[in-house]
Amino acid sequence: MVRNHTRRRVLSGAGAASVVAIAGCLGGDEGSESDTSGDESTADDGGNMTDDSGDEGEDDESMEASVRVAHLSPDAPNVDVSVDGEMVLEDVPYRTVSEYLMLEPGTYEVMIAAADDPDTVVFDEELEIGASAYTVAALGELAAENQPFEVAVLEDDRSSPGEDACVRLVHASPDAPAVDVTVGDGETVLFEDVGFGETATAEVAPGEYTLEVRPATSNNDGEVVGTFDIDPAAGNVYSAFAVGYLEPADAPADEAFDLEVVVDAEGD
Repeated sequence: MVRNHTRRRVLSGAGAASVVAIAGCLGGDEGSESDTSGDESTADDGGNMTDDSGDEGEDDESMEASVRVAHLSPDAPNVDVSVDGEMVLEDVPYRTVSEYLMLEPGTYEVMIAAADDPDTVVFDEELEIGASAYTVAALGELAAENQPFEVAVLEDDRSSPGEDACVRLVHASPDAPAVDVTVGDGETVLFEDVGFGETATAEVAPGEYTLEVRPATSNNDGEVVGTFDIDPAAGNVYSAFAVGYLEPADAPADEAFDLEVVVDAEGD
């Protein structure tokens, strides 16, 4: 089961972190609400403005589902992914996060099998997919030495963070404890107490940062176990997957702890 932490807006003002009680990224001015009672207009392919205020539904694209697959199980082999019996991804290696596939909302049979042995099926279930964006993530280990293998469905909030950038942390390191993530030698906390299989999201001003991953403590001052440089751009939405092992020599697979950062959505 994946638990989402509260979204945090940080590093966008004087450096003080404030907690905002909304999940995901929030575009526009903080605290403002959109007026949906007025006219709505959009540009057609020719650049002409059209009035959409009388439309009963959204456009076709907004009614589609966007689905991608993330192979985050370090001791699992390369996999093939099928949807309703049709192969959609082949020979997907560990740490791969696929592009989004467009589907109509509905219920689909999703099967994940070893690429070199199609009879070895690690997941075969029906998933109900709505008109949103999702990451189907393979987590844990087939050996289950630290965490059991599971497939989690994460809903991806790709809404614009405005002039900030949005970063979501996904904890997928089987032998790592719950973590805090800080910057500036611990002066600013981005994420707190994120356990395996959990996610947390923060908005930050664009720029270069060195993320400091620490075991979670009450004061967010655990010993740093890894540092990772990121350079988020304004308007972009990212997922940062914590993968691999803190102690790869004692693990079922020799995959060192790392951060796999992908772009979920790009700003205008």
